[in-house]
Amino acid sequence: MNDPNPGGSPVDRVAVRGGVYADSVTLLQLSQAVSQAPGVQAALVAMATELNLQLLAGMGFAPPATGSANELFIAVRAADEAAVLAATALADELLAAPHRGGDGPRAEQPPRTIGSAAAVHGAGLALISVPGQHAFTEAMDAVTAGCDVLLFSDNVSIEHEIALKDAAAALGLLVMGPDCGTAVVGGIGLGFAHTLRPGPVGLVAASGTGAQQVLCLLDAAGVGVSSALGVGGRDLTEQVAGRSTLAALRLLDADPATELIMVVSKPPAGPVADLVRDAAAGSGTPVEFALLGAGQPDLTAATEAALVALGVAVPDWPRWLPSGRLPANRLSGRWLRGLFCGGTLCDEAMLIASAVLGPIRSNIPLRPDWALPASLTTAGHSMIDFGADELTRGRAHPMIDPSLRNQQLRAAAADPQTAVLLLDVVLGHGAHPDPVSELLPVLAGVGVPVVVSLIGARQDPQDLLASGARLAEAGAAVFCSNAQATRHALELLDAAEGRHE
Repeated sequence: MNDPNPGGSPVDRVAVRGGVYADSVTLLQLSQAVSQAPGVQAALVAMATELNLQLLAGMGFAPPATGSANELFIAVRAADEAAVLAATALADELLAAPHRGGDGPRAEQPPRTIGSAAAVHGAGLALISVPGQHAFTEAMDAVTAGCDVLLFSDNVSIEHEIALKDAAAALGLLVMGPDCGTAVVGGIGLGFAHTLRPGPVGLVAASGTGAQQVLCLLDAAGVGVSSALGVGGRDLTEQVAGRSTLAALRLLDADPATELIMVVSKPPAGPVADLVRDAAAGSGTPVEFALLGAGQPDLTAATEAALVALGVAVPDWPRWLPSGRLPANRLSGRWLRGLFCGGTLCDEAMLIASAVLGPIRSNIPLRPDWALPASLTTAGHSMIDFGADELTRGRAHPMIDPSLRNQQLRAAAADPQTAVLLLDVVLGHGAHPDPVSELLPVLAGVGVPVVVSLIGARQDPQDLLASGARLAEAGAAVFCSNAQATRHALELLDAAEGRHE
């Protein structure tokens, strides 16, 4: 038999498919399936957004001949031409599978819109997760049909958000989102969810990972939740003015299962925070605040205050420290680099670190003049939120697909100016089934200290305790409190600075 590739060099091929669309989670699953095909060394199936084209270039592929983000590409690197063709054919087959017919023309067709589904089955809670440009239409259809809405989609304009929330308010409904990543309704976790026990605390959260941090700390203290109503990260901005937060407060105040309400938010607009505090003062249910900002308690401190209010002892928050000696910092390394999947965790870390270090450059900066350039690199301390809208267009959230964060983590670890790496790992339903396994190869051989905030509940499917132990065995210092993780990173950075003096 003739060897089709006698030189032994791998073969690359990037095929473009017009008129084909699949959501980012489906494309991640397709990429994983194709990458496991015989002879395949690397594969990426994705929409041709600018971000995905950059990721493709970082994998060493030549750019495809496409001029539209609405086109899809199949990139395969394999041992020979035959393996490339077979893997590309597999990708096409998997892309076509969801569109195959069902049981024939007489099979009952499911409702094609939320409104038609509500007409048949009755109005309830509609969970919407579609590309941002289509989310407003679907959400407004649901509200008009009498449904409360959990809008998981991001990249929704603030004008559309306000219109949705005003329409819902007129009908006595609640819109959670857009970009509502986490909720607990009727004892069921929605979005990025954790395995939690029922209990007396109700959350109103203008934050996704901030809510997850508080929920998981409560779980570590043995305290359950009645509900967690995510309202979208922009709800406490001046423009949105707390529309859903105020509605959610009223709902939880009327809930007999809720004995204490916590309001969690990334840094809010001052006047809107005052408006919410005034509304809480008139509530019959005690309210504790976890509103991040300069001079405000961090999420761990706010959770501890809630435990005290409930009469529950504050535990020692779980942590795992590496058993071996920490890697020695490079003599030239001076900068703290934070790489986060969670925007609120990134905000909290920046608030804590900037009080000590001064400016922290970021794609979600605390101040406009602290903004990172588009390259996401800088000579100085930096923290990146990989879940920000501009980094999730056309691809899955980094809690599902950590490849972009891992790529940047490798670059930060190789930078001789990096002194300490700080990152988050978020467990739970909806997240990557084993994020630690994805991270361990990246951490292998890293020559600077790594600090991880591990956000998870005891009964989450990824196994919180085992995840912490595995990361510590790989040399990371691991904390279930993001605030404690950040302060530990600052201590390591201070020790590194002492070696430069």
